[in-house]
Amino acid sequence: MLATLTLLLGLPLALATEPPTCAPLVPITFDNTTVPRLLGQWFYIGGASRYPPHLAELKAVTFAAFSFFPGSSEDELNITEIMRLNGTCVVRNSKLQVLQQNSTVVHVDDNQVASMATLIQSDKDLLILNEINIDSPTLSLSARTPNVSKEHMEEFKAHLHCLGFTEEDMFYTSIEDACPLPGEKTDEGDADP
Repeated sequence: MLATLTLLLGLPLALATEPPTCAPLVPITFDNTTVPRLLGQWFYIGGASRYPPHLAELKAVTFAAFSFFPGSSEDELNITEIMRLNGTCVVRNSKLQVLQQNSTVVHVDDNQVASMATLIQSDKDLLILNEINIDSPTLSLSARTPNVSKEHMEEFKAHLHCLGFTEEDMFYTSIEDACPLPGEKTDEGDADP
């Protein structure tokens, strides 16, 4: 009887200490609304990776913003990235190929595939990318604004935790390190190129 009582009293405590169940990352299924939804400006919030080249860049980037513009076909987007990399503002232009048949995007830089990813289902103003062409997990979060809600950040951190990342593995950007965006007024009053 005492053993049964101990078991029944200890069961809720044991259940409460189990790690949360990890839901699978559900990719967006592309349709005719997917590409138009991507157009415009995004701010890179943060990410984590175990892939050494991406990890090195994550450590060096303190601010990043990017914009998607229509490309030469309906399945191609032009990208302009502005980032503070090792303390210097850098502008990069590249392309994003949208592969609707398998709901993936391919980032093409200097005519070479830089990465391939799926877009993860989430809020319409968030862009969660799960890189799939490398053996190391890589997940990033971008948003329409330079800040996200606590709930959205917790959702992203839960995804990272389920991929085996700890808080120490995560890298975040800061609006305090922002570079001037194209057309933005600088302190001198001139539009920045």
